[in-house]
Formats: sequence, C-alpha cells, structure tokens
Amino acid sequence: MPYPRSAALTAVFLVMTTLSPHGAAVAAEGDTLESLRREASKARTELEKATKQMKGRKKDLDASQVKLRSTLKDLAVAEAELNRIREPLARLANSSYKQSGAVGSMAIFGGGDPSQALRSTADVTLLAKSQQALVDRADDLQGRRKRLASTAQELQSRNAVEQTRLQQEVNGLKSKSAQLTEQLNTMLDKLAVSRLKRLQLKCDESLAADAKQFPNGLIPAKYLCALPQKGHKLRADAALGFYKLNASYKRRFGRDMCVTDAYRSLSEQHSVYARRPGFAAVPGTSNHGKGQALDLCGGVQNSGSVQFNWMEANAGKFGWIHPAWAYSSPFEPWHWEFGAENE
Repeated sequence: MPYPRSAALTAVFLVMTTLSPHGAAVAAEGDTLESLRREASKARTELEKATKQMKGRKKDLDASQVKLRSTLKDLAVAEAELNRIREPLARLANSSYKQSGAVGSMAIFGGGDPSQALRSTADVTLLAKSQQALVDRADDLQGRRKRLASTAQELQSRNAVEQTRLQQEVNGLKSKSAQLTEQLNTMLDKLAVSRLKRLQLKCDESLAADAKQFPNGLIPAKYLCALPQKGHKLRADAALGFYKLNASYKRRFGRDMCVTDAYRSLSEQHSVYARRPGFAAVPGTSNHGKGQALDLCGGVQNSGSVQFNWMEANAGKFGWIHPAWAYSSPFEPWHWEFGAENE
C-alpha cells in the first residue's frame, strides 16, 4: 500500500520549485520519488502475498510428501509379500511330480489302482486351485507394485518441480523488492533527504490499525517504525508523533531525546519482569508491548527537571501523555505513552 506523502517534504519541493531555476527538475524528482515509493510498497505487498500463498502451497506439498511416503511403504509391503510367495509357487509347480504310492499326478492317465487314481485326481485339483490362487495373488502384487512405483515416481517429480517453482517465485519477488528499495534509497540520497525525513517517508501510518490486531509483544516488524534513537521502534502512529516531539525537543535542548526503551517484545517483557518483579508490568500487558510507550532519560526521568517540565507542557501537542498512574503507582517520570490514557 502506498505511503502518504510527507507534508514537510511537499513543502520543500514547493519552495525549491518557486525559488530555484531548477525547480521543475526537482519537482520531477519528487514525482519520481513518489512513484518509487509506490512501487516499493507494491513490491513488498506482492512479496507478502506470495509468502502467504507459499505457506498454503507448502501445506499441499507436505501432504503430497506424506502420500509419497505412504505409497513407498505400501510398495515395500507388496514387494515383501511377493518375495514370500515366490518359493511356494516354485514348490507347487513341481509338487504334482512328487506324489508317493502312485506314478504321480500322471497316474490318472494310465493304469493302476482306480481308487489311487481318484485320490491323485483330487490332489491335483486341490494343488491346482492353491497354485492358481498364488499365481493370481502374484499377478495382483506385480500390478500393484507397478502402479505404486509409477505413483511414487510421479509424486517425487511433481514435488521437486513445485518446490523449485515456489522458491523461484519468492526469490524473484525478494529481488524485485530489494531492487526497488535500493532505488528509493538512492533517490533519497540524491535529494539529500535527512535521516528524520527518511524515517517519516518509510513509516506508513495506515499500518497502525493492523498492528493493533496482534497480541501484546508479538507485533511483526513491518508494523513498527524505527526511531532516530538507534535500536528503538514504535507502532507507526506513535512513531510519527514521536518524530515531531523529538524535533521540537531538539530545537529546545539542542539534541535528540534520550530513549532507554520503546517497543518491547514479549520475550523482552519476561526478561524485564524477571529483573523487576512487582515493578514491571506482567508480561503480555505492558503498553511497551503495544508499541506505544517510551522510557526516557536525559533529564526527563527526574521529576521537576527542566526536561520533565518541558515534556509536561509540550508532549500533548504531539499525542504523548504521562499517564496518571505513572505519578504514583509506581512513580515513573520517565514513562510516556502515545494516545489517550487506557487506549
């Protein structure tokens, strides 16, 4: 989904267009930047969609692999049974020539005791039926083995092709996304866009609503935006509010705000709770896990300091508050949250 154009960047383009002889070129570059942002966002969306599809098709592939393993198992059983009846088949083929007390099964065609001949006939009939059953079973096993082997080969071939095709599709989308992102960064470099403006351009506020759907401390990285303070992130709407708060703070104190903690994953919440039981929020309930809370330093952590007083007077202009509970239960002057209390 496309990122909304930064108002600050738009203003820069307007001023440069009006005052500079190269204004038209700058405006064109701005249009190119906007186009690149749309393309990069579209590429990321396509990659996410393909990744979800790949997971679904991976399930089908796994099911096919299960079927393949079952087929190979059945094939092995058929092979084993066929091997077991080969010897009885060979014995039955010659058994009619091993009758004692007569001239074998052929006695019925010559002289000899009629009663003996009759018994030989019955023996031959029984043996013939047994032999025919084994022969029929052997034929059935041979046919089944052939079908199973064909199915196994087809499954192996199809699975290999599908696996390769899926990987090629995802790799292609990854390459496209990386290429467009690199082009966007190159354009930002060309326009000498500040790091703060880069952060603003890459932070899509529309993702904030989606971020709220995830459990506390389990928000995926794509729904979080980086802060100027390295290593810290917030939910998109909170981050955009913080960028403005930070800029105002910097104009007043000459430096970026000092941040000790921002978004806190569930595992990080467990770690903090283990170190500060009874003080830190129960894991899974912290506003840090929603991506809308900050712990500040640089003077703000001291109630009554110039920095803390400035925050009390100005943070609300940018959507940030010091919640009522943080004044007494427990007292945490360093803790600030984005949005209305209990939101």
